[in-house]
Amino acid sequence: MSLAPKPGPAPTLPAGPTPPSGTAIPPRPTQLGGATPVGAPPAPTPRPATDRRTLVVGRGISLQGTVSEAERLVVEGTVESQMIQATELSISETGVFKGEVQVEDAEIAGVFDGTITARGALVIRATGQVIGVARCRRLSVEEGGQISGRMEMIGDTPAPVAPAPRPVPAEA
Repeated sequence: MSLAPKPGPAPTLPAGPTPPSGTAIPPRPTQLGGATPVGAPPAPTPRPATDRRTLVVGRGISLQGTVSEAERLVVEGTVESQMIQATELSISETGVFKGEVQVEDAEIAGVFDGTITARGALVIRATGQVIGVARCRRLSVEEGGQISGRMEMIGDTPAPVAPAPRPVPAEA
C-alpha cells in the first residue's frame, strides 16, 4: 500500500484585487494547514482595550436622544440631546449639535446651539458658531469663529464671592 500523493493539478488560491496598471502589489502570503509561510509578516495584534469609544454621527444622519458611554463624539450630521457627557466633542463644518454637553475638550467647526461645558479647552474654528452658553477653562477662537450668547471662563479656584452691599444710613 502506497501513501504517496496522487499526481494532479496544484491547488490554486483565489485571485486578489487587480492593481491599477503600472502598480505592483506584493504577493499575498498563503496559509496552508494553518502554517504561516516563511517571511510572512506576523499576524496583526488585537487593538488594546484602551482605545477610545467613538461615536460618529455621519453627514446626513440625525440622532435624537441620549448618548452614554461614548468617550469621543464626532458630529458630521445633526445631534439633538438633553445631556451628553464625553471626553471629547468634535463638530465638523457640516455638523449641528443642539442640546447640552459636558466634555473635557471640544472643537467646533460647525454649529453648536445650547450649553457646552468644556473642563479643558474649547476651540472654535473659523467656520464654527456657538449659540447659547459656553463654559471653558481655555478658549481659542479662530478669525471668523462666532460666539452668540454667554461666555463663562472656568477657573482653577472658585471665584470670590462679591461682598453684599452695605446698607446706606438714612439721613435724619
